Amino acid sequence: MVTKYPLSILASIALIAAGANLAQAQESPDIHVVVNMVQLNIAVTDRKGNYVTGLRPEDFAIQEDGIAEKAATFSEGDGPTRSVDELAQGNPAAPPSSVPGSDGASQNFSSEINGANVFILFDTSDYMYRGFVFAQDAICDFVRSLGTADKIALYSYSRDLSRASSLTSDRGQLLKAVRSTVAGDQAALYNALLLTLKDAAQYRGKKVVVVFSNGPDNSSVVPPEDVAEFAQSSGVSIYMISTQQARLEPVSTAVFDRMTAATGGKAYFSKNWRDEWRAFASIRDDLAHLYSLSYYPKPNQNNGWRAITVRLVGEKLKKYKVRTRNGYRPQPTRFSADVKTATSGPPVPALQAPQPEIESKETDSPRR
Repeated sequence: MVTKYPLSILASIALIAAGANLAQAQESPDIHVVVNMVQLNIAVTDRKGNYVTGLRPEDFAIQEDGIAEKAATFSEGDGPTRSVDELAQGNPAAPPSSVPGSDGASQNFSSEINGANVFILFDTSDYMYRGFVFAQDAICDFVRSLGTADKIALYSYSRDLSRASSLTSDRGQLLKAVRSTVAGDQAALYNALLLTLKDAAQYRGKKVVVVFSNGPDNSSVVPPEDVAEFAQSSGVSIYMISTQQARLEPVSTAVFDRMTAATGGKAYFSKNWRDEWRAFASIRDDLAHLYSLSYYPKPNQNNGWRAITVRLVGEKLKKYKVRTRNGYRPQPTRFSADVKTATSGPPVPALQAPQPEIESKETDSPRR
């Protein structure tokens, strides 16, 4: 079933949320920052753009605000996520039993985390009328080409966001959802992308959003800078495929390039349906070759934006290029009776990324 949500109420929601936060601040002045495990999707390529495979956790050096960090988990491509400590002990075949948290506790991994959670955001605005069927074909081919371990969700947008299919491994359901989309109204890309990112942020493991857009945004109330920061802080990589229509507006082109680069993704500009197919194939290859590393940040007094740098260790590896997100903002959390009650429920996923202070009032987001 396709559910639709009006996006024009986001501005009002922001004002209401701001008032609620102010009231809460007056009642609960104590503010702490909770930083969960930070996950990085990392692509390593040579000078010709070929992927470099077979690297190990010790080949990567991670710094956060200049502080050296120790990787906690590691995976390559569609392989399972493993504890770095167990890999160092020469036992790569066993799944990680526990990974120490920043507070000394242990986060249990009851199962291996394979593949990626892929959210496809399809532009069904009035920009898409001419090439609509070709766009559907390209998305269907992309869905079929992804690995069996990957789970996929299909969302579409014009002025509103439609959750055509929640995250699933059922390819038949997804293909049916693609064919059920229809062209609609004006484009509110950044509104829709923000809500998609909020859904993706709920899941553990490798998370990406693939945007298929046929033109610039002309209806959003959310600035793209806020959307990009949310993606960075949530650990979600953004890939954008846009037609040449977006090239008519240089501002949109620059925004697409900056947003994807900041989150560790890529931007593609297609002249025709063949280029669209090649772009989807490139994204599929990227997902199949990404390294996933995660770490618990060491004590850091900076509660604002934290810069992340990743480099390769050793003279032989320095010639390769590393692509990943460049930072995040920790989640501010207030400790109160309500919060303690809420945290007594189901445990937070071990690989959940920090959430920035951007809220929406969606009450029926896809659940695990």
